[in-house]
Amino acid sequence: MQTNYFAGPAARAYAERPPRQVPGFASLHRMAMLLMNERVPADGRVLVLGAGGGLELKAFAEAQPGWTFDGVDPSADMIRLAEHMTEPHAERIRLHEGYIGVAPEGPFDAAVCLLTLHFVPREERLETLRQVRRRLRPDAPFIVAHISFPQTEPERSLWIARHVAYGAAEGMDAASRESARQAIATRLTILDPQEEEAMLREAGFSGVSLFYAGLSFRGWVAYA
Repeated sequence: MQTNYFAGPAARAYAERPPRQVPGFASLHRMAMLLMNERVPADGRVLVLGAGGGLELKAFAEAQPGWTFDGVDPSADMIRLAEHMTEPHAERIRLHEGYIGVAPEGPFDAAVCLLTLHFVPREERLETLRQVRRRLRPDAPFIVAHISFPQTEPERSLWIARHVAYGAAEGMDAASRESARQAIATRLTILDPQEEEAMLREAGFSGVSLFYAGLSFRGWVAYA
C-alpha cells in the first residue's frame, strides 16, 4: 500500500525543497524536455506521474504551448498546489487524484516521472512501470529520475549521509540531520541503479539509458 507523504503542511512546503535538495533541478527539467522533444509532436499528449506540486508541469507547459498533459498524484493537497502553480495553462492540463491506475488509457506520446518512484514500495514498482508502458504509443519516451544508489554496505550508508548533507537546510541541527537520515533509510524504496534498469526492461521498455546523475539521484530515458 503506497503511503501519502505529501499532505497538509508537507505539501505546502514542497515547492521550496527540490531546488535545494536535487542537484541541477532546473537542468533536470530542461533535459527531460530535450528528450521528449526528440519524439513528441507539436500537439503531443504527455503523462506526468507524481505531478503534485506542479513544478515540472509548469516548466513543460511553458516550454511547449501545443502539448496537453495529464498529471497523476495521490495527494489532494499536492493536486491543489499543482492547480495553483499551473493556473495559466489550466486549459491544457488535467489532474487526477490517485495512483497510476486512475490515469487515462492514452495512448500518450511520452511519460515523465520525476522524484517519485522512490516513494513507491518495491512490491508495487514493477506493476507501476508496466501500467505506464501500456499507456504509451510505440517508441514513446519514458523519463524517470529519483533517488538511486548502491544498496550494499558500506556504500549505502555513505550515500545516505551524502544525500542528507547536500539537502540540509541552512542551520539544520544534528538531531534533524539524524531524523532525515532515518527517514531516507527506512521510509523510501531505494534501488541499486542496475536493478532500476533491469526493472525498466522487465516492464517492457527498451533502449534504457542513463541521462542524469546528481549525487544520490539518477535519471533514465527508456522507450515503449
